[in-house]
Amino acid sequence: MDTQTTPTFGVPQLDQQLCFALYSTSLAMSKLYRKLLRGLGLTYSQYLVMMVLWEKNELTVSEVGERLFLDSATLTPLLKRMEVAELITRNRAASDERQVIIKLTPHGDALRHEAAKLPPSILQATQCTLDQVVGMKQQLDELRSSLMTSAG
Repeated sequence: MDTQTTPTFGVPQLDQQLCFALYSTSLAMSKLYRKLLRGLGLTYSQYLVMMVLWEKNELTVSEVGERLFLDSATLTPLLKRMEVAELITRNRAASDERQVIIKLTPHGDALRHEAAKLPPSILQATQCTLDQVVGMKQQLDELRSSLMTSAG
């Protein structure tokens, strides 16, 4: 006879929910980044865009959106504010007027060196080893992939 039992689900308890653990952890991480990014004059969302462009400059809006899991309706207002702040430029592609090319300005590119100081501060704040953080990130990447597949 099998001694394993199937878990039963009663009334959901907040502290037992994976979604709440992810949500509240995300809030804590955002709060830490907000503090660290203040000196760079960036919001967390802007920082994510900058990281994409620091990896590969001159991308279309849709390419940036794919990397960040954001649609263009969400991304466009953010990019407009970044252009006003002189972090990026937005120009229509010569080959296809429907595409907008995002490119770092010299000021936006220069922030890369200051931003390089952030990861050690984040690692220290986690109070985890680098191996632990790498393992958690892999698990979260797999979880995101499974959830996106299930969500359709």
